[in-house]
Amino acid sequence: MEDRLLALRESVRRAYERYPWYRERMKEAGISPEDIRSFNDIQYLPFMTKDDLRSGYPWGATASDLRKIVRVHCSSGTTGRPTVVSYTKGDIDRWAELVAWCLRLAGVNEDDIVQVAYGYGLFTGGLGLHYGAERLGCCVIPISGGNTERQVELMRDLGTTVLACTPSYALYLAEVLAEKGISPDELNLRLGIFGAEPWSEEMRAQIEKGLGIMALDIYGLSEIWGPGVAMECPYKNGLHLNEEYFIVEVVDPETLKPLPFGKEGELVLTTLNREGTPMIRYRTRDITRLVNGECPCGVHGYRIDRIKGRSDDMLIIRGVNVFPKQIESVLGSFGELSLNYQLVVGERKYLKRLEVRCELANGFKGDINELTSRVSKALKDRLGISVDLTILPPGSLERTAGKAKRLVAS
Repeated sequence: MEDRLLALRESVRRAYERYPWYRERMKEAGISPEDIRSFNDIQYLPFMTKDDLRSGYPWGATASDLRKIVRVHCSSGTTGRPTVVSYTKGDIDRWAELVAWCLRLAGVNEDDIVQVAYGYGLFTGGLGLHYGAERLGCCVIPISGGNTERQVELMRDLGTTVLACTPSYALYLAEVLAEKGISPDELNLRLGIFGAEPWSEEMRAQIEKGLGIMALDIYGLSEIWGPGVAMECPYKNGLHLNEEYFIVEVVDPETLKPLPFGKEGELVLTTLNREGTPMIRYRTRDITRLVNGECPCGVHGYRIDRIKGRSDDMLIIRGVNVFPKQIESVLGSFGELSLNYQLVVGERKYLKRLEVRCELANGFKGDINELTSRVSKALKDRLGISVDLTILPPGSLERTAGKAKRLVAS
């Protein structure tokens, strides 16, 4: 406990000394690094956001001398300036250990062959899982995303036992296997490590059936090291947080006040032992709650409930809050549908409208009008509002090797 408090004070001190923008924010709040005497004092510290990293582009969120920085990762920058996150050699070593801890928790061991189909490069997913799996002693296939035919070929020929990618890409791989007539029984796959986007229990069920595996959730953000912040164990009752490296809070996304334990709100993370880009009270925008108590796996400490969605992905349709994951859950309850879908937001007569576009599952032979009526009713019952529904033939919507693009403008 004392070591964690010292690490927190060091992180705050580093941010205060190295980030002029954060130092000014702390001064405005009337707090200094010396005022952090207990974990409870963290509530008095200002928040950090993705916009802080963008406004400081390129090196404004680097808290170590550049000669000590051995790597950077960046966001895509599709919504503005990219965010640059810096890593010292120590950060890279700790990150590998973080991901190895997660994989070990999931049941991965040195006998596994891990196929990493996350993107490599500036995105943190590929290299994060790669280094963690190697640290654990696994054989790693660094195939990256895309080239799906090759993915399936190597998966079968090399005897892949663990697949790491986004859940939407795992669903696509299951489709491709079915199209090729390859049964999951012909593969050695036993486990999937999926993250980088929210996904529902219904999607989990489809992936597990289509690939013949156990599918587990891994959580992380590019701004907070990358994958490795938290991991589901095989009991699937929340994502275990590695408290050696993080302090976790849940706040009201509107008032930013801390919420009582177990209350749903926005996840806020503070990094410990991070040198290149320490983050203090970083607003993740992810909506979840904290779970405590002993897990049957034997790991103690906080668990993060599966992410409900992002506050900045939440749609307000005619006064009703709608998360894409809610819609995914409804679609996934119909065996006649696949879980490839898009949400099209537009306006009609000055009112915001939502169209749900989804696909039929392969082999559907029923009445499309009757199915549309049933799905529309289920969506209205779940969301509390009517939405437009378009059911398309299989394969109509674009597939992706990375994060699925769910929201589009009309």
